[in-house]
Amino acid sequence: MDNRARRMPTSASMEEAALLGCNPSESMDEVELRNIQLSFPSSRTLSRGEGLAVEERVDTKFGSVLVAIQGDRSKPAIITYHDLGLNYVSNFQAFFNFVDMRILGQNFCIYHINAPGQEESAPTLPETFVYPTMDQLAEQVMDVLLHFGLKRVIAFGVGAGANILCRFALSNSEKVDALCVLNCISTQAGWIEWGYQKINTRNLKSKGMTQGVLDYLMWHHFGRVTEERNHDLVYVYRQYFESNVNPQNLGMFIDSYIRRTDLAIERNLDPIRRKEARTLKMPVLNVTGAHSPHVDDTVTFNGRLDPVDSTWMKIQDCGMVLEEQPGKLAEAFRLFLQGQGYALKLYRKNSLPEVPTLSSKKVSQNRKMSVDSGVSGAGSSAASSSVSLNNGTAKDGMSTSSGVVTPKSVDPSSGTLINLASPETATVTKSGLEKGIIDIRITENPISESPELSSDLDANPTC
Repeated sequence: MDNRARRMPTSASMEEAALLGCNPSESMDEVELRNIQLSFPSSRTLSRGEGLAVEERVDTKFGSVLVAIQGDRSKPAIITYHDLGLNYVSNFQAFFNFVDMRILGQNFCIYHINAPGQEESAPTLPETFVYPTMDQLAEQVMDVLLHFGLKRVIAFGVGAGANILCRFALSNSEKVDALCVLNCISTQAGWIEWGYQKINTRNLKSKGMTQGVLDYLMWHHFGRVTEERNHDLVYVYRQYFESNVNPQNLGMFIDSYIRRTDLAIERNLDPIRRKEARTLKMPVLNVTGAHSPHVDDTVTFNGRLDPVDSTWMKIQDCGMVLEEQPGKLAEAFRLFLQGQGYALKLYRKNSLPEVPTLSSKKVSQNRKMSVDSGVSGAGSSAASSSVSLNNGTAKDGMSTSSGVVTPKSVDPSSGTLINLASPETATVTKSGLEKGIIDIRITENPISESPELSSDLDANPTC
């Protein structure tokens, strides 16, 4: 028994047994290596790809800006705004061409907005040109929406671009469905930041891209100990800042950024003053990297947002999230949009079932199914009636039109609750309440616009 207990356990796999030395008599098959074929990854570049986006000049009240359109213009719109020293190519091209983001790009049209003079091969702005302030840059975004006829958009900004889109969302909350920001700073520039950037702008305008400016830009985007994490990526961006950036135009943009004012938003949990408080009214996804120098700023920004509509996320092992962790950000952004009612395909390596994609029709203004009712209090169950949702007709004095169910005459002391339990009818239960007529609306769901579900919806209204 002692000898048996000391024996090493045998394995069902011959490979494991051979590695463990249990069956030394059994020899492994001989394998001859005849050829080795190496596959080298494509070289990383920040140059503009051909055929990926269509560029168009848009005249605004504060000068013309370059806008790059990527995707079908008939689909819901996403607008982007870049960070300091970058443009839509160097900031967003690699991310939106990432394998997971290509699926999202099939369901949206992306409008990349470039700050004045920050696009590739941009001519030097004249000395008499007065660069727009941060608030004026936000007004330029509104001019872009009017030019393309965009009624509602999803905003996606990084750094300085995130601050600009936040200002736009504050003054035009009805235009923004959702807001995703990376490394957003909601306060005005501190003395240390103002001093460093003031030296940078002076060097950029007089000497060009100096080593001090280059080091500051690398720290601004990647944080510290960047070369230890991704040496190749750091080399590519250093080369880009040295050779592809117009230093005079960048100096004007940085000077406008350090003169920014506070967003003046606050978190007010008082239910009475909550609606009147100055804050972002739309859902906000606030993202930063664990090695980013702006982590504390994003925490401050998150503390000033409404916790009901905001989400703060810190992604590990990265400073520049778009470049170092595009997969995690793509998944977070896709789920964030699904939470707002957009039906997007889920990309999974194990081929799980997919959610149907959006059709070419425009998504209706209300993208979430909501039941806006004035029901309050409790009461006893009184009676019930049936409503057919198939042919637009209703029973017991109720009518339906375009997915809207409205009772013609209801007892003032009764409320209405909808239960979509049957595939043919929806049971409407009335319970005794104290207050008047209840108007229940069922808004359109964008999932129902998918051509893949059109046949199923006709047969089964509960889908």
